[in-house]
Amino acid sequence: MSIRRLPESLVNRIAAGEVVERPAAAVKELVENALDAGATRIDVTLRNGGQSLISVTDDGCGMTKDELLLALERHATSKLPDEDLWNIHSFGFRGEALPSIASVARLSLISKTKGSPDAWQVDVEGGKTGSPKPAALGQGTRVEVRDLFFATPARLKFLRTPRTESDYAREVVERLALSHPGVEFSFQEDDRKPARFTRGADARQRLGEVMGPVFVENCSPVDLDREGIKVTGFAGLPTLNAATTRDQHLFVNGRPVRDKVLLSALRGAYGDLIPSGRHSMAVIFIEIPAKEVDVNVHPAKTEVRFRDTSRVRGAVVSAIRRSLDNAAQLTTNSLAPLALEMLSPKRTGAAKPTPPTAPRVLSSTSPSPGAFPSFARLPPHARNAEPAAQASMPSIGRLGAAVAQVHNAYIVAQTSEGVAIVDQHAAHERIVLEGIKKALAEHKLKRQILLVPEVVEMDEASANRILSRSNELAEIGLIVEMFGGNAILVREIPALLGSADVGGMLRDMADEFAEFDGSRALKEKLEHICATMACHGSVRAGRKLTIDEMNALLREMEATPNSGQCNHGRPTYVELKKSDLDKLFDRK
Repeated sequence: MSIRRLPESLVNRIAAGEVVERPAAAVKELVENALDAGATRIDVTLRNGGQSLISVTDDGCGMTKDELLLALERHATSKLPDEDLWNIHSFGFRGEALPSIASVARLSLISKTKGSPDAWQVDVEGGKTGSPKPAALGQGTRVEVRDLFFATPARLKFLRTPRTESDYAREVVERLALSHPGVEFSFQEDDRKPARFTRGADARQRLGEVMGPVFVENCSPVDLDREGIKVTGFAGLPTLNAATTRDQHLFVNGRPVRDKVLLSALRGAYGDLIPSGRHSMAVIFIEIPAKEVDVNVHPAKTEVRFRDTSRVRGAVVSAIRRSLDNAAQLTTNSLAPLALEMLSPKRTGAAKPTPPTAPRVLSSTSPSPGAFPSFARLPPHARNAEPAAQASMPSIGRLGAAVAQVHNAYIVAQTSEGVAIVDQHAAHERIVLEGIKKALAEHKLKRQILLVPEVVEMDEASANRILSRSNELAEIGLIVEMFGGNAILVREIPALLGSADVGGMLRDMADEFAEFDGSRALKEKLEHICATMACHGSVRAGRKLTIDEMNALLREMEATPNSGQCNHGRPTYVELKKSDLDKLFDRK
């Protein structure tokens, strides 16, 4: 076969497959063009999930009659005045979006510049461009895309339902709205009530419009400026998490991206604060010199490459961890409405509690570390306190004073505003883990020599996994060696663990090692190991505690970072306000 040049119409359709994979991709390109044109208002309308109609209207600078025709040619753009691909300050720069969309749909382009007496319209059908004609429009541009993919019907087979495609398109608008609070957006789909994002909104107002009040009330501000990289935004509290990554919004110089490096940094920053299989919620903006990032990676422009990946990742992790540290003892009280629903006598067995819509958090004031006795050092035996002593217990600290233990698993404390219910194992688990991490970081992790070394029997594969990582285990104070056959001999353990279940701990570690990626960083491995050790070294559910022990645990919670959630990301306590209790008993 001889080599031949493909016809331009086919070239455009091939390009369209990369740029416009679904209606949401077309919406993204058109809205970004409007932002590049300096728009202060952008209206998006969809019909039938964008397959029948996509309309984007803006009040930007507009285009002249000649510019309309030029905009429909491939690689024609106004956004690279110096032709420098390493100094891009606009969303668009390839000059591919409009001709790509026009090659697979019926497109109308209407525009008017400031001071021009007339607006002009150009229609394109399947890549064939008509002549400009006068039209009616105020300053700005309107792009109407009808019958998307009519010229490539095979593409239609890969689209989801209209409802799903509309949701994807709305996500695009929401992401761009987050990074442009000074621009008013509206999103109208079929005959539904339009979503509106007000003009001139500050960052928190726009955050509430897009993410909802629950996120606004349960997030911590992010702000770090280091080595030319500025990281700002909002990080959701770890106990406010989601089943998917849909609520993770990442921006580089205002551009929404789905970058593997940044997503990895987000996961690393939350670490053991998020339950397995759940995902954090965050809105993070990274500002970096344009010459330090390459946005010309893919026609869809959602991927970027950094010149110094480790520096960017480090800045993002540090910024988010600093933010979470500032809110370290907070937990979303999103379980309070659910608890009230469960306790309500009106609740039927078939009724399913409605997820909360307005969680609250406790204040962050806490006593200084060391002001109260360490719960970890209290003796393992427990004695009951007299009821009179319980009733007279003064309210000390943010989490109040313990008044009872329920089922030897939950501590009930009276706070200044209501009642806190604490999961004793989850809370102590976090206290032990943070103690291990602090001692490890300061190289002050004390070891405890076992008077009688413990022999742990396990299968050969598990024993080999433990022994192969004996050096890593030694770093955190766990000294192990082979003891013939499939047995492991444990000679020393971290002193913070006290009387831990060493056998169960080693077996759990062996299982986790089996799932570890061989290339995983040592620090991440050690964090997992520490979490497993803390779990086995914590007070268990089922152990009866004295009032003094319960209050000691509450005081340590108030002085411990990240005590709002356990090592698996679950809340350590639930608070019910007095008003919640009044509501439960129909008291006004």
